[in-house]
Amino acid sequence: MNIPNVESLDVAGKRVLLRCDLNVPLKDGVITDDGRIKASLPTIKYLVAQGASVIITAHLGRPKGERKPELSLAPVAKRLGELLGTAVTFSSEIVGADSSVAALKGGDVLLLENIRYEAAETSKDDSERAVLAKSLAGYADVFVSDGFGAVHRKHASVYDVAKLLPHAAGYLVAAEVEVLKKLTTDPARPYGVVLGGSKVSDKIGVITNLLDKVNVLAIGGGMLFTFLAAQGKEIGTSLVEPDLIPTVKELMERAEKLGVTLLLPTDIVVAPAFDKDATPTTVSADAIPSDQMGLDIGPNTAKAFASAIEGCQTVFWNGPMGVFEFPNFAQGTKVVAEALTKVSGISVVGGGDSAAAVRKLGFADNQFGYISTGGGASLEYLEGKELPGLIALQ
Repeated sequence: MNIPNVESLDVAGKRVLLRCDLNVPLKDGVITDDGRIKASLPTIKYLVAQGASVIITAHLGRPKGERKPELSLAPVAKRLGELLGTAVTFSSEIVGADSSVAALKGGDVLLLENIRYEAAETSKDDSERAVLAKSLAGYADVFVSDGFGAVHRKHASVYDVAKLLPHAAGYLVAAEVEVLKKLTTDPARPYGVVLGGSKVSDKIGVITNLLDKVNVLAIGGGMLFTFLAAQGKEIGTSLVEPDLIPTVKELMERAEKLGVTLLLPTDIVVAPAFDKDATPTTVSADAIPSDQMGLDIGPNTAKAFASAIEGCQTVFWNGPMGVFEFPNFAQGTKVVAEALTKVSGISVVGGGDSAAAVRKLGFADNQFGYISTGGGASLEYLEGKELPGLIALQ
């Protein structure tokens, strides 16, 4: 995949439309994790240093074409300005931001309101997206794509705009693609993948595509109970996707034939309810009480997963091992994260909840080989899918 880098574009004194991923978690209007904003800084700083006027487009949540005040990018503009050490102008308009754009001078930064307030951004209708893309392209001379978390979407600001302007990938997109290539093309071995999160359905494609590439596959999170159910075990009131049990059985058989070490939990931390104050009890994976639900992997499992991870040269981890937001059920995720910091080769934390988890649990980004910003985009790349936002840049 040959994608031009931002440094290949002549941006000096030009207006640059920059697609970023600023989809940060907010609570009561306060940003709880600014990791994605920080990840966007290198490309913005480069463009500003070149004397370009930077017009940033980004999304927040899923407003579905409606103006939802709680999903405004206004708090993001403020935080971006603090991190850049310079004023960032915020436009509450998206399509009608011409006067704000016209006022820009070299080195200025403008953030447009949530692009998903425009229904055309996510439209399945090519002609609707094309109209929005034309409006966005009208603001700029060149387009730089740096919102990796959205490159798996065929959206106007990700895919269609690239057809209308000279384009390139920003530093973040280039770095993400480089890391994902290392995970899919001749990875250093042993190669381990740790998958968690709530649903097997979100990860089936990744497991299917990676089974013949990995040496070790460890399964935690809510998705583990579909695996235990496939083994005929009692899972109590734990999360399960019954319709996927036959698929999971096939994957387990395939792993065995391929000689992949499939690690499933041997003990589970259970509780009577999904509640941060629920009393945790550790039980054998063969003895989950029928009136309890599993909310974390147990200490023996966490130790076994950590040992396997530390013995690998390449590790990809996506999805927490338990309900890490509740301190009583965060230990499994913490032990796995700690093990990733000890990998002598490359360790990749695969975006989304996993990235939020390591920060919430007190780890620094630089303790890991790489923290991806795009959970869904990373997974689809590892599934072997073509990502529209990357195809548009080739």
